[in-house]
Amino acid sequence: MVTTSYNGPAYERLQFYKNTCAIRRKIYSLTEKFQKTHIRIVSQIRDAARSAKQNIREGYSKDTVGEFAHSIIISKGSISELEGDLDDFREDNLVEDKEYVALKELISKTRYQMDRYIDSLYKLEREGRWKPRFKRNQ
Repeated sequence: MVTTSYNGPAYERLQFYKNTCAIRRKIYSLTEKFQKTHIRIVSQIRDAARSAKQNIREGYSKDTVGEFAHSIIISKGSISELEGDLDDFREDNLVEDKEYVALKELISKTRYQMDRYIDSLYKLEREGRWKPRFKRNQ
């Protein structure tokens, strides 16, 4: 039997990234029940949830503090957009209170974690402890 170990990229171990993945899955599941009646809004909120996750991945691959932090900020914007849609869903009685509250709490926690992580990235950079993965040609 061959066993392999895959740790994956470091961003996959970040709690806010895991939360963003969970948000995307929950949004997809939540919108299943009205995807045929509200096609456009379902597409938009799913796109925002997907963008929130994918921007983190993309930013990490750029390998600089500034670009990674900027991508996290863009991801936060996508999360804010889907939060607005979620508020509209509640107003239009498309989402149950329990689902709404759970998602709002997860979104709030994720945004907080992103802010703290961005602060820590800039601190690492100021202290000279940020280590790029790729060598740059001078």
